[in-house]
Amino acid sequence: MRVLRSEVGVDLTSAKDVARRVVNGDYSGTLPEMEHLARKLRESGIPAAATRA
Repeated sequence: MRVLRSEVGVDLTSAKDVARRVVNGDYSGTLPEMEHLARKLRESGIPAAATRA
C-alpha cells in the first residue's frame, strides 16, 4: 500500500482499490508508467511485472 500511495498519489482507501485493480489486471497506463510502478513494487519485495494488454 505504501508504494501505491506514494507512486500513484492516492489515500489509503484508494490505494486498496488500486491494489485490487493491479492484481486483477485492470490497472493500466503507458508501458513506461507501468514499468516504473513494477520496479518500485519489486524494490519493496513485491513480485511485479509490466505487460502489454
